[in-house]
Amino acid sequence: MVRLQKYMADCGVASRRACEEIIAAGRVSVNGIPATLGMSVDPERDRVTLDSKPLSLQRRHVVIMLYKPRGVVSTSEDERCRKTVQEFVKDLPYRLYNVGRLDLNSEGLLLLTNDGELANLLMHPRYGVTKTYRVVCDGTLSAGEIALLTNGVELEDGMTAPAKVTNIRRSTTGGTAFSITIHEGRNRQIRRMLEAVGHRTLRLKREAYGPLQLGSMRPGEWRYLTDGELEALKSQVKR
Repeated sequence: MVRLQKYMADCGVASRRACEEIIAAGRVSVNGIPATLGMSVDPERDRVTLDSKPLSLQRRHVVIMLYKPRGVVSTSEDERCRKTVQEFVKDLPYRLYNVGRLDLNSEGLLLLTNDGELANLLMHPRYGVTKTYRVVCDGTLSAGEIALLTNGVELEDGMTAPAKVTNIRRSTTGGTAFSITIHEGRNRQIRRMLEAVGHRTLRLKREAYGPLQLGSMRPGEWRYLTDGELEALKSQVKR
């Protein structure tokens, strides 16, 4: 017997935490009976359904790197009928979920996987997998503002952790271009950090996630991680 949320994660539905929310929302049934948090199931005997569709264990776990373009939402469905990241991988025989998000106007490296357990570990704040972005903001970043970004900025949800700011130069649009590496995953964090020091984000592109590099990929392109990349990624979240 295994916990229902773990079984769902193993089926590639989502992370355990997200699966708990799905159960609480009343979308899951076990043998025709609405599921509740805390239930356990026997994968060999019990019939588990999500939105009336049966779940089954996906034996092969895959991780995909996608270059999310700007103007695309990082959700499975969008009530406003905007283009989603799922449209780029809709022909694959896996039920894929993205690891974290990039907001509508951001672009770059986004991971998708059917390994719910790995997704949960990668997003867990305990492990703090680093993420590097190339940013263009308006105006000129002063030394004091760079120090604030580096040492931590007070936001409405608390002080940010120290960040690494490098490769600072004047952009062709007259603003400031720079790279920033963080290990937190707050909503719109970099945009809010820049707002806190008086600047507006003009462009935001995630170029690296832990040991993974976007490289020469173009918007909308995707590929499977190599075995070496996958092992390097998993090494970031060893328990």
